[in-house]
Amino acid sequence: MKALLNKISVVDRYIVGELSLAFAFGLGLFSALGIAVGSVFDLIAQVRESQLLFGVALKVMALKMPEFIGFALPMAVLLATLIVYSRLSSDSEIIAFRSLGISVYRLVLPALLFSAIATGITFVFKDQVIPVANYQATATLENAFQQRQFPFRDEKIIYPEYGEDGVLKRLFYAAEFDGETMQNLTIIDRSNGSINQIVTAESAGWDLPRNQWNFRDGIIYFIDADGSYRNVLRFSRHQIQLGSDLVDEKEEYPKHEDMSIWQLKNYMQELAADPERDEAWYRKLRVRIQEKISFPFICLALGVVGAAIGLRPQSTGKATGFGLCVVLIFGYYFLAFMISSVGVAGYLHPVLAAWLPNLVVMAIAGGLVVQSAK
Repeated sequence: MKALLNKISVVDRYIVGELSLAFAFGLGLFSALGIAVGSVFDLIAQVRESQLLFGVALKVMALKMPEFIGFALPMAVLLATLIVYSRLSSDSEIIAFRSLGISVYRLVLPALLFSAIATGITFVFKDQVIPVANYQATATLENAFQQRQFPFRDEKIIYPEYGEDGVLKRLFYAAEFDGETMQNLTIIDRSNGSINQIVTAESAGWDLPRNQWNFRDGIIYFIDADGSYRNVLRFSRHQIQLGSDLVDEKEEYPKHEDMSIWQLKNYMQELAADPERDEAWYRKLRVRIQEKISFPFICLALGVVGAAIGLRPQSTGKATGFGLCVVLIFGYYFLAFMISSVGVAGYLHPVLAAWLPNLVVMAIAGGLVVQSAK
């Protein structure tokens, strides 16, 4: 280790040391802002309105921290390089270095090396730490709400069921639904073209294994074609095949944010073998897995951009640097969002959709360095 440090020049160690301090400042600042805006207010609302336990809210906030740190890492790199190289420029240290024959490209090298280290840290956070933390945060919230058993209630549910010809087949009505059981039900059955029976029941529940509704304590009124009652049948248990969308069940896809690259690849291999897969969802995952790989490398581009802007003969303090960082980061995320949307829609190859924003920023960074060297 000592031999390695001896090979690093005094200038490199000096600049990297300055970058480390500014990076720590930026990482803390942007992480705190992200947590405050993206997590704290929402959890406070859940504590107040949904009676979420305060200890559970603190645990969820702690588990959400890695996600905000992951997004703050590139911003911290940009702020650190911008502040440090601006200070070196305003204090005429850049002029002193160049008078010693040190080129602009050589001065940018410490920022590039520092950004490479930040890229590795960001990759580990995005691929290993954040998915596990997000999964644990989601599980903690779900367990907390299940233990609290918050009541779900809905009233006056009306559900029409149509046949293949578009003609009304059944009309379903329930006075109340508490999330598990429906109360005071009435079903008008006209599957034969006219009303042939009316079913009333005190309650009903969805039987998932048998894909049917179990009705309890009711009466079936059989009706002739002329509208007169033909027969009446009382029952304590009765099964009727109706759609499960009465309880508004929706197919849920796993969250790609909660999976590592390896897990996402395995999941995509399963989807690729499924002939009935959702093509739009599969195409979106192809873009997202490339973004998981490409996102950490934005640290390299932003680090060079910050150094190149800081090398210009101007004075940029922490406040000005923070404002400039916000503008540049907003521009990058807007560009990335637009290009990603085009890729998800299928108009760009997933690799190009994920890497094009980085390539654009890299090109801008190279141009700024060349211009500063003139």
